[in-house]
Amino acid sequence: MAMRPGTEQKLLDAAEELFFTRGIAATPIDAVLERAGISSATLYRGYASKDSLVAAALGRRHDDWLATWDRAVDRAADDRGRLLAVFDALDAYRSTPSGSRWCAFLGTAAEYVDAPADVRGVLDLETGTLRERLAAVAEPLVGAERAPALADQLLLVVSGYLAMRLRDPGLGTDTARTIAAALI
Repeated sequence: MAMRPGTEQKLLDAAEELFFTRGIAATPIDAVLERAGISSATLYRGYASKDSLVAAALGRRHDDWLATWDRAVDRAADDRGRLLAVFDALDAYRSTPSGSRWCAFLGTAAEYVDAPADVRGVLDLETGTLRERLAAVAEPLVGAERAPALADQLLLVVSGYLAMRLRDPGLGTDTARTIAAALI
């Protein structure tokens, strides 16, 4: 029997809230079940392990992040604005309850020395998507040959900004945006 969508939503909400604010290793699965108000039998109807639940929560977060980024790109007036829209998206995502602390993907990567395949797959998907999208919006500005290198530089700037938010939770994207604009 599959998990009902409403139950799965509650479970993923609880997992995301606890795993990505308290830490995955620091959050026992019982805490997630209690927060979601479901039994372990219900959990295991949908997910084979805690790691598969982590992967599902990351997958949902990835989809939410991409939708936020798409909206920022759609609002941009020109090619330069589309490239720098990643920072508008970071600002917008940060204002959501699930995006308030820092990057769940960086946090998850830091917690797993050797991530299980399902978690590693979502982490790789997120990194690859960032790289591909940044290259795609960079291409009209710098050409197809230079776009992948610029995408890697921007990925480093974005990741550095997200990591710095742990040191300074009030840090805005202004410095990261300035560095990115200078790379173009």
